[in-house]
Amino acid sequence: MQIAVNLPNDFVDFQLAEDIEKEMRLSYSLWLLKNARVTLSKAAELAGINIYEFIAACKQNDVPVIDISKEELLEELAGMNGL
Repeated sequence: MQIAVNLPNDFVDFQLAEDIEKEMRLSYSLWLLKNARVTLSKAAELAGINIYEFIAACKQNDVPVIDISKEELLEELAGMNGL
């Protein structure tokens, strides 16, 4: 599917269309992940980059990669100690 977005010329005159597309895909992918709409791997695929580059982008944009609270993580670890 292709989606067209109209942007003011003065906003895009200083960038190449390919760069704008790449930035929009990354931004949308980050938003989808942050809002639990897609998995990490699907978000990376949509952004058009490998998962490691996407994780780095998540870190740069303060988007959590692991959606678990500190308490939940501690409970998981405590359960693993019982094995």
